[in-house]
Amino acid sequence: RCYPEIHPEAANMVDDIRNLKKKVDAGASHLISQLFFDNSSFLNFLEKARIAGINVPIEAGIMPCVNAKSIQRMVTMCGASLPLKFTKMINRYGDNPEAMRDAGIAYAVDQIIDLVAQGVDGIHLYTMNNPYIARKISESVEKVIRCDK
Repeated sequence: RCYPEIHPEAANMVDDIRNLKKKVDAGASHLISQLFFDNSSFLNFLEKARIAGINVPIEAGIMPCVNAKSIQRMVTMCGASLPLKFTKMINRYGDNPEAMRDAGIAYAVDQIIDLVAQGVDGIHLYTMNNPYIARKISESVEKVIRCDK
């Protein structure tokens, strides 16, 4: 596991990347990032990892925000920041569970489409064992990816 916005216990990004490089040098052959809501954070992290010689596949960890109450706990645990667009989504739809679910799925789909267009190594969905969310995202992304080929 890697942290696009720095491990909560790391002193700084340089140390965090250095520790990640040690994991790869010790045999890690594939990495999956913790969740993030700002693609530029992941892409910046990816660039720094590549510069440091980390050349294994790094999948982008995407967690659809379908419950406004639980997101702050996840953000605190992973050290992820909340972009203004994301915060506005929570403020607008957070009190309506169905609207929040649908908006969270749409936000995740937008993230994934952008990341695929950027050529990332893969996407890892954190769906919290919710098949409805996984299916909706898969259906939406599949349509775009199929048209992209």
